[in-house]
Amino acid sequence: MRQGRSLLSLVLPLALLAGCYAPDGGFMPGSGRGYTYCSTSMQPLTISIVDTRTQDAFFVMELPPGKQLTFNFLQGGGDDPVYTPDRMIYAVWDNGTVGGHLDNQLTCPPASCRRIDVEIREAPVWPEPDPAVRLRTDQEADRPGNASPKGGPIPNNSKKQYDH
Repeated sequence: MRQGRSLLSLVLPLALLAGCYAPDGGFMPGSGRGYTYCSTSMQPLTISIVDTRTQDAFFVMELPPGKQLTFNFLQGGGDDPVYTPDRMIYAVWDNGTVGGHLDNQLTCPPASCRRIDVEIREAPVWPEPDPAVRLRTDQEADRPGNASPKGGPIPNNSKKQYDH
C-alpha cells in the first residue's frame, strides 16, 4: 500500500504538468503539446498560420504587448476531409499563463500543409493605458498654470507647500 502511494505521488505531478502550456514547451516538450508565443513591448509578435498548398494564411493574429497566443492542432473534426480535415484550438491569455482551456476553434489544413510564421513588428509598442488608472501628478494636465511652458502667476498661498 505504501509503495502504491509513493508511486502515485511521483506520477500525479507529472500528469498535472502534462496539460501545461509554456513558450519553451514546458516540462516535457513535444510537437503535439501545443504552441505558445508571447508578445512584449520590445518584441510585438504577429502569428500567421499558412496553408502551404495555396500560400494563404488561414489564421493571422497581431498579439498586443503583454499577451500570449496558445494553440494546438487536433487531428480530425474538420469540415472537409481533404482541404480542412483538422481543427485548431486556441486562446489569448496574459503572458505567463501556463494552463487553461483553449476555448476558440477553427478548421484547418492537415499537418503536412501547415506552416507557422512568426513576425516581429516594429518596436517598442506600448500597451494602451488603462482609463481606470488615475493620471500621475507629473502629467501636463495635472500641473498648475505656472508650471506650464507658457508660465503664469505663482499662487499666493498662506500655507507653505508641506504644511497641512
